[in-house]
Amino acid sequence: MATSRAAELVRKAGEPQRATFLELFFDLVFVLALAQLSRGLAEDLGWSGAFRTLVLLGAMWWVWSSTAWLTDRTDPHRPVIQALVIATMVGSLVMAAAVPEAFGDTGLIFAGAYVAIQLGRGLVLVAVLRGHELQRHVVRGLFWYGLSALPWIAGALVHGTARGALWALAVVLDHTAGRIGFPTPGAGRTPSQDLVISGEHLSERYRQFFIIALGELILVTGLALSSSGFAPDRAAAFAVSIATTVLLWRIYIYRAGQVLAEAIAVSADPVRLARSASYAHLAMVAGVVVAAVGDELVIAHPLGHTPPAWIAVILGGPALYLAGRARFEHAVFGRVSRSRPIGVLALAALTPAMLPLPPVVVAAAAALVLTGIAISDAARARGRPPEPPSPPG
Repeated sequence: MATSRAAELVRKAGEPQRATFLELFFDLVFVLALAQLSRGLAEDLGWSGAFRTLVLLGAMWWVWSSTAWLTDRTDPHRPVIQALVIATMVGSLVMAAAVPEAFGDTGLIFAGAYVAIQLGRGLVLVAVLRGHELQRHVVRGLFWYGLSALPWIAGALVHGTARGALWALAVVLDHTAGRIGFPTPGAGRTPSQDLVISGEHLSERYRQFFIIALGELILVTGLALSSSGFAPDRAAAFAVSIATTVLLWRIYIYRAGQVLAEAIAVSADPVRLARSASYAHLAMVAGVVVAAVGDELVIAHPLGHTPPAWIAVILGGPALYLAGRARFEHAVFGRVSRSRPIGVLALAALTPAMLPLPPVVVAAAAALVLTGIAISDAARARGRPPEPPSPPG
């Protein structure tokens, strides 16, 4: 009887799967999370700020990603799965609220919420999946989340560099364990062939999260204009920022973003491809977070001297995005368009020349590079049949 009830919670291989309204509802939390991360980076544009933002983003991304894989393997229409997703959403909201002072007074709240999400969800799944094969996969994950809980909580109890080091270790533990199949004493590791996935569902979830990231960018841009006023120089900076957002979307959707589901379906190792796409999206989202910082600075201070740290985020955000987009393209097609690395090199080469120029000009230069890539994509597609996905073996 328990096995039968557990089987009802698990999606059947080959069934058509689409993202649900519950998952879209869950994603709303991450608009706040990404906005909090960009705000924190804007307040500390040094190496320490970048490192802390990366650690916190790694934790937030792992919560989102592990939830996407959960709803890919289980049926989100079942009440117990819905309850888990909603509980995860509440925990994620607590984490997002704690982000600004995560390396200060709210460290224990951030780490405690993360640990509670991963361990609590795992314990519930072990109970409800009793007798089903998927239960063994959950047990393996639970073992590793128990290990990473130690540096998460220990880091929350110390301060400064020690907290950063322990939390970085915890993030690396979680991500590495997931990539190698959660090897567990006495239970082995989860073979890739046992992780039956729906390319349709996961590709849609990745697209949705990227749209959420662009939503955060639009939110930050709009708030920056609202607080800075509508003077001509700020309106020009706003126009450049919106153009950049549109270009990021355009470059994403052409063409790997459209055919990821098909690529997963024809891949010899769909789980590996899905994981590669996940980290490509993490890099692209990180680029959007950095770009949001640059947009906020440019709109607030469009003219005058541009500090080197500002140039780093104004040009570095699009460069990081293009690096992730190149990885995504390679995962889907097994090759990378030359415009992607050329764009990254162009942004790097522009950096010294931008030092004497005002921020709005630096932002316009980044937008011009992205425009060149979008034009290159359109020219390559003109008069040719759509390229089918060809993921590397």
